[in-house]
Amino acid sequence: MKQANHGAIDNAQLVSIIERIEKLNEDTAAIAADIKEIYSEAKSAGFDPKYIRQMIRLRKMDPDEIDEADELTQMYRNALGL
Repeated sequence: MKQANHGAIDNAQLVSIIERIEKLNEDTAAIAADIKEIYSEAKSAGFDPKYIRQMIRLRKMDPDEIDEADELTQMYRNALGL
């Protein structure tokens, strides 16, 4: 990575960086809209989006982490009388 010279700015490089970030932000917004649409579709099909999100989180986790989370959840539920 190049060191910035104070007082000297590479305008073309700065514009390129900003434009690339702006494009990625646009892509992110479009993807978020697509995901929202899929959750709406799931809800229309009778699925609960809250639990779909939970399943997505669980699928990212290691099986040992899932087991630990289940055990802690059960322990807390028992402590609260649920």
